[in-house]
Amino acid sequence: MSGNNCTAVTEFIILGLTDDPTLCVIFFVIFLSVYAVTLIGNLSIIILIRISSQLHTPMYFFLSHLAFVDIGYSSYVTPLMLINFLVEKTSIPLESCVVQFCFAATFGTTECFLLAVMAYDRYVAICNPLLYSTHMSTRVCTLLFIISYLGGCVNSWVSTGCLLNLSFCGSNNINHFFCDYSPLLKLSNYQNDLAEILPAVSAGSVLIITVLIILISYVYILFSVLKIRSSEGRAKAFSTCTSHLTAVILFYGTLTFIYMMPKSSYSTDENKVVSIFYTVMIPMLNPLIYSLRNNEVKGALKKLISKKHLFFHEFNLIQHVLIK
Repeated sequence: MSGNNCTAVTEFIILGLTDDPTLCVIFFVIFLSVYAVTLIGNLSIIILIRISSQLHTPMYFFLSHLAFVDIGYSSYVTPLMLINFLVEKTSIPLESCVVQFCFAATFGTTECFLLAVMAYDRYVAICNPLLYSTHMSTRVCTLLFIISYLGGCVNSWVSTGCLLNLSFCGSNNINHFFCDYSPLLKLSNYQNDLAEILPAVSAGSVLIITVLIILISYVYILFSVLKIRSSEGRAKAFSTCTSHLTAVILFYGTLTFIYMMPKSSYSTDENKVVSIFYTVMIPMLNPLIYSLRNNEVKGALKKLISKKHLFFHEFNLIQHVLIK
């Protein structure tokens, strides 16, 4: 670096979505609202699952972890984006940038594994209902949960390890709203293709493995549902999968667009728009999908609300008696 009269980069400038002051105000209000809904929605899902005994099943155990991952995913991306709307120049140290990417990649990959595990859970519940308690025992659920987080960490470490071996010299302007791998790679002085190939192979492997698990699970589910004679029975069996299937289509659809399409086929602005969808919007949509389209969650919520109303009614009666 010194031989090339080039100063090593110690911090990056996040260019963000726009530099237009009016749009910055509008975007700040929109994404602050989205982030608030994300936190409230996902925390509500976690709390509801914890306190409602009827939701103490493997499916909702994994759903609570999906909600936790969505909170983490959004929290490592959205706050920096919001700051960028308020200040003229958003700078982030190199170390913090690497940490942000590492955690965002960990949560994003873990979500892939959790969605695959949830598909397997639905397969066992519909195709082998008599063996469900054995195949999805506490031990099995714990193992699947550990594998999901471990898989997220391994994929993240591969990319982060490649990132730590890169040298940055010259321009430090990241044309994105957070520290993603591709914009950082463009700013680096990488001399071989390993830094580009290894993360792509790792992320591609995760996508292929999890998509195959989901596809195979739903193929078996489809055949099992079609064997049910009554249309009411088929609708009831498949209704337990609609929320998960919607979440899968949204998440994997955007990931496929941004990571599997050739880089020459979409611009940086399109990259930003798609990135906003899977890092900011989907974590907000998931709790809405699972609450609005899931009868068990709605039932547990109604039961909890009725209990609270009963409690306050009794409390008011006791207070009224004591006053008299």
